Amino acid sequence: MRDYRYYQSAFAGVPMPFAFVDLDLLEENAQQIRLQSNGKQIRIASKSIRSVDILKHLLQLDECFTGIMCYSGPEVLHLCAQDLDQLLVGYPIWEKSWLMAIASEVKNGRMITLMIDSPSHVDHVEQIAKQAGVCLPVCIDADMSSDVWGFHFGVWRSSIRSLEGALDVVRRVGASDHLYLDGIMGYEAQIAGVGDRYPHQFLKNTVVRLLKQHSVKEVAERRAMLVGAIKDLGIAPRFVNGGGTGSLHLTGREEAVTEVTAGSGFYSPALFDYYQDFRFHPAAGFALEIVRQPTANIYTCAGGGYIASGSPGKDRLPIPYLPEKIKLLPNEGAGEVQTPIRYRGTEKLSLGDPIFFRHAKAGELCERFSRLYCVSGGKVVREVNTYRGDGLCSL
Repeated sequence: MRDYRYYQSAFAGVPMPFAFVDLDLLEENAQQIRLQSNGKQIRIASKSIRSVDILKHLLQLDECFTGIMCYSGPEVLHLCAQDLDQLLVGYPIWEKSWLMAIASEVKNGRMITLMIDSPSHVDHVEQIAKQAGVCLPVCIDADMSSDVWGFHFGVWRSSIRSLEGALDVVRRVGASDHLYLDGIMGYEAQIAGVGDRYPHQFLKNTVVRLLKQHSVKEVAERRAMLVGAIKDLGIAPRFVNGGGTGSLHLTGREEAVTEVTAGSGFYSPALFDYYQDFRFHPAAGFALEIVRQPTANIYTCAGGGYIASGSPGKDRLPIPYLPEKIKLLPNEGAGEVQTPIRYRGTEKLSLGDPIFFRHAKAGELCERFSRLYCVSGGKVVREVNTYRGDGLCSL
């Protein structure tokens, strides 16, 4: 049970604002993720965690958690310096200095797989590998978006949008003396990253669910066809990666997939309240201090304007969630230096008291704070750095 007094007591004396992780709920979420993955290995998406200590904590929970999906060159190098391995770069890197440094790490025995999705990527990475005198592992990222009745359902990500386009890139990798195909990836963002349980949006939710149902079957068929065609070329990649937290329960069933990726589900940010098929515990958040009380039921907190990325909308705002019956003001939202909230609950609030918020997205919370206070059993058990606290600011 997590109520206002639980966290208020646990964080008594901690200067605000601060960010925190509830380790007990984090581990319960990890267990649920494990169960949803249908026995597949789980690669942790670092962009949703952004703390080396939390990544290491998750990797030690169960042998199913193996490897990390990174998001930038500097981050890869930072994780290497922290003795983390089995790193898949989820996005292409073009900057030569980062690629050269990564090639050096691979040459020294580190397992780092680079992402590609075009012949240009192949030529560029091959040149770096040749210069570094190393054979680099690469993963092709195939587009998994769906075109339904002329509507593009998905994200604009990979340029590999056909089987022949994928095989063209694979053949070019196979012909190289300095690259080898280590993996296949396809991220069905339209399933994993789109909520379908928004309040008061029945029509939108219904349409999204119908589109998802169509896309789930199509994605599974396309992915199986791609994997089979690559194997027919005599190439056997080490892994086939798919999914995200929002599609684990579906992607994990695919025979062609060997591993799934999960990230946001560990913290369970506010956007994850809008999915029909699952529910995780809110395991991460931040606290703001009440510094004003303009009226009897309006309290003003210091700071709080931590807006999430993506298409602008109310769902990108952080939400106050403890104490209960607390809301942002629609005309002000979460502000740069102050955030007013309306409170109609029974707790007696005073100046200096905390209001607990959830960020709309997972890892972006860590871009605002240098450390996370880890609570377990009703008390703070340790403090850990975020990437920002480590001095890493890459994306």
